[in-house]
Amino acid sequence: MRHVAVLLGALAACAPSATPPPVPSGPVRVIEAGPGDVAPLVIAAAADAARDHRQLIVYVGAVWCEPCLAFHDAAERGELDRSLPGLTLLAFDLDLDEDRLAAAGYRSKMIPLFAVPGPDGRATDRATSGARKGGDYVGELVPRLQALLAAP
Repeated sequence: MRHVAVLLGALAACAPSATPPPVPSGPVRVIEAGPGDVAPLVIAAAADAARDHRQLIVYVGAVWCEPCLAFHDAAERGELDRSLPGLTLLAFDLDLDEDRLAAAGYRSKMIPLFAVPGPDGRATDRATSGARKGGDYVGELVPRLQALLAAP
């Protein structure tokens, strides 16, 4: 019996150790999507984010959207870096990009839209959108984004 225990211990010592993936860190980055089909842009941005140990979210806003402006400004000022470390937002403008976003499945009745992309660059059902008018936009959106990022 003792020999079995020694053998099991030796085998365990030889087995590759599972190292947990790096925890995303660093300031929130907002990257303007640029021209082209959405899915390939998302795939490229996701690859860049993964290489840098970051998480990617597709972000759809508009220049007239109060919650979008408040959130975007807070991200640019670094106010979200502690609550959303390692987040990269691939930003689109609804008014300019609506058709190409819809072609990749990024649709919502409300903005801002934050969506977790699939491996094919298309939208998944993991998304959150909108905010209450006149509220604490950032305070309302951050916990919803944290939940999206924490989900498997």
